[in-house]
Amino acid sequence: MAWFRVQLTEDEQRIVNEERASHPSLPVRDNMWAIWLLHCGVTRQKAAEIVGVSRATVQRYLDAYRRGGLDAIRRSNVRRPVSELPAFRDIIPASFESQPVCTIAEACDRIEKLTDIRRGPTQVRRFLKALGLKWQRIRAIPVPPKKTQ
Repeated sequence: MAWFRVQLTEDEQRIVNEERASHPSLPVRDNMWAIWLLHCGVTRQKAAEIVGVSRATVQRYLDAYRRGGLDAIRRSNVRRPVSELPAFRDIIPASFESQPVCTIAEACDRIEKLTDIRRGPTQVRRFLKALGLKWQRIRAIPVPPKKTQ
């Protein structure tokens, strides 16, 4: 099977040039950048090094372009999980301000009681940081020793 050479039309060149710099999705910008490099005659290995992905990823971009054109490249199949905790952005900080917690484990338990959502310490720590809450170490205030006569 012969190598598939990317030959973009004038309209496609204009679209790829605009979207490789200004598309809101980073994976789509990488796709467009790789397709542009391949159009310019750069090898797949060199395009992969420039874009910062593997050669197999560039090959997947090329296969998607071959199957569906630029519309197939624009589709980003990146799926990220969405947390249910942001729905409780008002309840959780109010609870922590009225009655502060001492540990992250205690924060996990409080969040579970408030929302019926169980999250691990790392996720709770990230969520609380995103809310703007800070970890504050609680310790005794040093008192100078009493003077003896």
